[in-house]
Amino acid sequence: MRETKTEPSTPPPVNARFHRSLGLFDSLMIVIGVMIGSGIFIVPAEMARIIGSPGWLLVAWIFTGILTIAAALSYGELASMMPEAGGMYVYLREAFSPVWGFLYGWTLFTVIQTGTIAAVSVAFARFLGLLWPAIAEDRYLISPVHISAGYAVSLSSAQLIAIVVIILLTWTNVRGVDYGKLVQNLFTTAKLAALFGLIVIGFLFGWNKDAVAANWGAFWTPHNFSPVSLGVSAASAFGLLAAICVSQSGSLFSADSWHDVTFAGAEVRNPRRTLPLALAGGTTIVIAIYLLANLAYLVTLPLSAIQHAPADRVGTAMLNSIFPRFGSTVMAMAIMISTFGCVNSLVLAGPRVYYAMARDGLFFSQVATLNRAGVPGRSLLIQCIWSAALVLPRTFNAATGQYGNVYNNLLEYVISAALIFYIATIAGVIRLRRIRPGAERAYRTPGYPIVPALYILGASAVLLMLFVYRPATTWPGLFIMLAGLSVFGLMKRKI
Repeated sequence: MRETKTEPSTPPPVNARFHRSLGLFDSLMIVIGVMIGSGIFIVPAEMARIIGSPGWLLVAWIFTGILTIAAALSYGELASMMPEAGGMYVYLREAFSPVWGFLYGWTLFTVIQTGTIAAVSVAFARFLGLLWPAIAEDRYLISPVHISAGYAVSLSSAQLIAIVVIILLTWTNVRGVDYGKLVQNLFTTAKLAALFGLIVIGFLFGWNKDAVAANWGAFWTPHNFSPVSLGVSAASAFGLLAAICVSQSGSLFSADSWHDVTFAGAEVRNPRRTLPLALAGGTTIVIAIYLLANLAYLVTLPLSAIQHAPADRVGTAMLNSIFPRFGSTVMAMAIMISTFGCVNSLVLAGPRVYYAMARDGLFFSQVATLNRAGVPGRSLLIQCIWSAALVLPRTFNAATGQYGNVYNNLLEYVISAALIFYIATIAGVIRLRRIRPGAERAYRTPGYPIVPALYILGASAVLLMLFVYRPATTWPGLFIMLAGLSVFGLMKRKI
């Protein structure tokens, strides 16, 4: 996929400029806000089923933390070198070639960013439904219309709420980055308070002697686990390694998108200092909170209760065990705050990448402009339309008669593709040290080259295990990514 590097085409004129309105606190809130959605309240259940022991469950989260923080520390060097709109798209373009940048931008727009916006918006609607039963995925305004044996399109009250959230937050961000950061700071502060409260409640009021005895009595012994694959399970040393790596698809996804703040690099004040600090500080704070949350689960619930929490809602199960009458309500409100703030972060960040691509002639030319508020309004609009569209398609299981969501499948498919881009980007730190030794680097990766190498090796191990033991959800992601090659060819012909 290597290509001789070419200069971008002459960009169309813009009618406004980006405003450097994001300070360190704002940038920190974006990093934290985009990382924390609903995953920490749900994914520990699946991880516990695969790994089968409290100790190794915590090790899996520590592994996630090491990879995430190592990536953020390395990534800060690229952000300080190229503090402009576009983030990873720009870094891949400059370190390798325009085709690498485009493939990332293509996958980001088609699935990663827009699919996550759709998924988190529907998560918001689902938990709103716990407070307002009229909001549900089976309360249809337009009943499912089957377009094939396994797929349909519908509009339920929950889907409608999700679309309204996407439109509302797009409108807020179209008005300017100051409005977007106001929403972000408010909801990220609220979600941090809610998560901290959840942890404190777990330790102070949820401490369960029986659960603690059961969990710490078999702290390192896997039991009641689901096999990773036929003949491979956490019962053996290799199987345990495979289980920890495969479980990263949940924990890494819960800690994903930490780099989104760099998409808005052109709107950050003193970006060469602010971006590295926000990346390192934000990821460290979130990983610490995630570890404490898992400890709170383990002192409140026996591992079996975590593994079999209803609908995988571990956070809700924990609060219900402490406050049976209103635990579900409190948890629903906390997750609604968390998901709303997460959607805002995603909506704010993504359009800056499509704008940068359009300026290089690799996306719709109309997107390469800023509105009067100094934000890529048309880019925000096109992201809004596609994200809302991804809410509507449903999967259908004829055997059970149950409907799912297409974006869930798409997100599973691109976890492996996203890891490929992360690995390539961190490798770009090493490559740019070689090909651009004299470039300004206000920040240099601490522990170079060990820290970036640590991430590359660790993430590559996870990627290999996913391709081997989760081929149904990893190979399709590679095909989605590579489909962008033909689109890239079409775009290049227009330049």
